[in-house]
Amino acid sequence: MSLTFEDRRMTILNQLELEGKVQVHHLSELLGVSTETVRRDLDRLEKEGKLRKVYGGAVKMRFELVEPPFLKRTQMMRTEKASIGKLAASLVEDGETIMVDTGTTTIEILPYLRDRSNLTLITHSVPVLNLAMETFRGTIIFAGGEVNPDYQAATGSLTDQMLDQFKVNKAFISVGGISLVDGITDYHVAEATISRKMMQRAEESIVVADHSKFGLSTFSRISRLEEISMLITDAGCSKEWVDKMEALGIEMRISE
Repeated sequence: MSLTFEDRRMTILNQLELEGKVQVHHLSELLGVSTETVRRDLDRLEKEGKLRKVYGGAVKMRFELVEPPFLKRTQMMRTEKASIGKLAASLVEDGETIMVDTGTTTIEILPYLRDRSNLTLITHSVPVLNLAMETFRGTIIFAGGEVNPDYQAATGSLTDQMLDQFKVNKAFISVGGISLVDGITDYHVAEATISRKMMQRAEESIVVADHSKFGLSTFSRISRLEEISMLITDAGCSKEWVDKMEALGIEMRISE
């Protein structure tokens, strides 16, 4: 029995979610239909605003070409970010030194470390620093440098050089997007550079990201997926993504 358009539609959009792009000939084989049928389906989905056709296939629509301001992002996915932060904090053991990059998900780790005095926190994030000074009882090291008001973080060569002085147990990394093709990415080159440095200086690199980041590719690459030690996300993450990550050898943790 041939598949209906709705069946094909679901398969095409699922492939797009996982891969970020689809090819006509691959879809033709996968769906058991002609390439002409696939092209008509892609035409229809483009009119629905679900994808953008390119030569030989289609790519995922990118609605967020520019990252929203920090304060606006703090209001997005608040429940999911809090649950991710709680789970991430539970992985930090007494006596450890951790790096926390700038982001509205990584900052959610701090409230769950407030009674942990036998820890050292290294960050370049001004919001993380401010919250840590109010609530954190351990040692705080600010990796200073040129502070960018838009990123609300120190970036540049001075920050990079300072981070080079440390070797830590865990680095908690926020991202703009997670893609099977492009790996983990951020919107800004300067932020991606610092996140990459933190990963290099840590025994474990732990990405914290809510489910909306999956299938997205943003401007600047932080690393390949295979370079991640663990990925923590929320229950909205699809089983397909969990399976893909585990197939790459990446440990997945799902927050409640």
